[in-house]
Amino acid sequence: MTIDRPVVVALGPVEPALVAGVLGEEIQFVADPSEQHIANAAGAIVRADAVVDAAFLARAPRLRVLARTGVGVDHVDLQAATARGIPVVITPGSGTRAVAEGVFALALHLVKRLRPLTDLVRNGRWADRGQISMGDLDGATIGIIGYGRIGRRVGELATAFGMNVLAHDPFSAPPPETASADLSVLASASDVVTLHVPLTEETHHLVDKAFLDRVRPRTILINCGRGGLVDLDAAFAALESGRLAGVGLDVFENEPPEHHALFDHPDVVLTPHLMGMSRRAAAATFVDAARGIADVLASRRPAAVANPDWVAASEEVPIT
Repeated sequence: MTIDRPVVVALGPVEPALVAGVLGEEIQFVADPSEQHIANAAGAIVRADAVVDAAFLARAPRLRVLARTGVGVDHVDLQAATARGIPVVITPGSGTRAVAEGVFALALHLVKRLRPLTDLVRNGRWADRGQISMGDLDGATIGIIGYGRIGRRVGELATAFGMNVLAHDPFSAPPPETASADLSVLASASDVVTLHVPLTEETHHLVDKAFLDRVRPRTILINCGRGGLVDLDAAFAALESGRLAGVGLDVFENEPPEHHALFDHPDVVLTPHLMGMSRRAAAATFVDAARGIADVLASRRPAAVANPDWVAASEEVPIT
């Protein structure tokens, strides 16, 4: 294959029309790459399910930049990429509003009991409608764990719903009027708990039996962050006991997930890691990923990367 232009490949579904204009005519975009395309690729747009490990990097010796459509890099070997001098671009702002809306879509589904109410109407049980009690967001307290871009937006929407906001984040301090320094206090004071922290060794199964034993009875748990933040066995036990009134999950420890008993519970709503990929958000994340690749290939510093060690190394030889 003769390489006239730098090649950028898609690792997973990417709409060419959304990225071609950003990459420009000087860069060739390949939506369905062959092994030869990968071997000659200067850049790659990486979807959430794509695995970019040391073995993949060995197949792509010309690679200069990776761009993840989102912020999660669980399937990207950052150490191997950094060792190769490859920045891993992320797109932290593109899905912020969509994910925050997703939190409230899941919460409203559970608080307003949409599943059992739909079943009443569908099955001709109108007379039983008084047997199902709906909750309110107005006047309720939402506990936001992780107060970065998404957590702050969740707080803004919660305020519009008339909710009281508590927030905990050891790295991005919430404003004093909402800050909860102690997770136990947040757990015991919240009617809705929503998770927006990164997945690390410290946060793995952050929501476990000990955490759930501290929540107030009939709490709603929402996870649009990282699947590994929640111990599903503990969440299922809390649902069965009534400690939790509902669970909404958009993310799972392994994706696609193996079936779990929690999935069959009537007070659970599940979505396949798509709350951050509304039409507008998807377009924005593809554009941001393409812009990050174009920046690196043009020797400009990208807006955001996941591997800070690459940033430190690149500062020794500044990018214009």
